[in-house]
Amino acid sequence: MHRLRLFQELWISFKTTNCIESLMVLIAQKTDKVDYWGNGDQKHRSLAAAVLDVEARFRRVKRYRYLPQLRVAIQRVIQRAKGSHQVREAA
Repeated sequence: MHRLRLFQELWISFKTTNCIESLMVLIAQKTDKVDYWGNGDQKHRSLAAAVLDVEARFRRVKRYRYLPQLRVAIQRVIQRAKGSHQVREAA
């Protein structure tokens, strides 16, 4: 959040990784007993179904109105990383 310059806006919801860990645990509970995942499309469908199933247990992110700014900031970081990676490959 500090690096993205959104700490003041979103720190209350994202100061820990608990929300991500909670999602991972809930998805694991739904998908751990899957023996055969099939192809990539089947994996995506199973994951989407698990996320939709556990979605009702989540709380709203406080200050959720800043989420579009978070998305833009993350995309900016990704673009910078891609650019620096391409420069290294060219050298």
